[in-house]
Amino acid sequence: MPTPSARSMAFARPEWADLVRMSLLTGIMVKAISTTGVLVVKMKDVAELAGVSSAAVSRYLNGGYISADKAERIKKAIELTGYVRSSQARALRTGSTKLIGVIVPKINSESVSRITAGIGQVLGRRGYQMLLANTDNVPDRELEYLDLFQNHPVDGIVLVATMITDEHRRAIESCRVPIVLIGQNVEGAACVYHDDCEAAFELGHALAGRVDGKIAYIGVTEEDRAAGYDRRRGFEAGLRAAGMALDPSLIRQGSFTLDSGYGAARELLSVAPDVSFIACATDTMAAGALRAIDEVRGMGEGIHRVSGFGDNAFLRALTGGIPTVHYGYLTSGVEATNMLLNTLDGVEGENGLKTLKLGHQLMNV
Repeated sequence: MPTPSARSMAFARPEWADLVRMSLLTGIMVKAISTTGVLVVKMKDVAELAGVSSAAVSRYLNGGYISADKAERIKKAIELTGYVRSSQARALRTGSTKLIGVIVPKINSESVSRITAGIGQVLGRRGYQMLLANTDNVPDRELEYLDLFQNHPVDGIVLVATMITDEHRRAIESCRVPIVLIGQNVEGAACVYHDDCEAAFELGHALAGRVDGKIAYIGVTEEDRAAGYDRRRGFEAGLRAAGMALDPSLIRQGSFTLDSGYGAARELLSVAPDVSFIACATDTMAAGALRAIDEVRGMGEGIHRVSGFGDNAFLRALTGGIPTVHYGYLTSGVEATNMLLNTLDGVEGENGLKTLKLGHQLMNV
């Protein structure tokens, strides 16, 4: 008569189960640790503890047919070992990693945090995870991360774009996974964007009707098509439509930061002390300009003499609100991610990859 195995005794005799199971589990853990120096439980370890084949464990994990007895033993073995299924193994089976690469220009930005919040909402709801890459506003790093994510691999990419060079266009066109851009309108690419030129035109036109005296402007590099070129061009056009002109000698360039807005404003006020108002390409730079005006002209003056873009909640709380443009950043993250995941699910046409322009709202004008 054959001698029953330890595994069969463990699952057949409840009074022996804990002792035998612990003995088996200890042996499995020792083997798992000895090969790598860290605990890595494999499918075959689960199979050994459950007294079934690795194929049976695979069928259980993949939802295939398996007897109720074996399913219960496998379930208990997984709980005991803490086995976590390899994402690489799932990718080989399904062709999907359930990972989305997200490339952002900076992480200490309210607009970017709103965008990534929207992305995260959709990914979580639809069973995906985010791999976040921060470029620190270095355009070449966008290219590096595009290449990295394609080779990771991820299922798709969301790029919160800044500068779009010819090299960027080539990288986007040749991308081996679906990609959606946020913040820039690039011909031939799937994009979710705001019309910065139109919004700036409306802001410039509205300010021309309420500002007496000279208006200065602090922008950003025009290699950033949306925040740099389109906002300045639209603002100038709005002033012209209202019968005003932006003096080229009163245009300065910042770098998206509070300190750059402060420095540019102090320099403007030193060379043109009669400037009445300073319009800025971002709310963050407007906060710096506000501080500069307060220092030069007295506390409280800056609130009435600056404008921005982005409707920053912190600045709004401190000042009660400066003239600015509100963009649906969270909505852009939601829309871009839904577009991307719909495409991965095989959806085409209106709900697939496309170009989507979102609206905007003037605030405190």
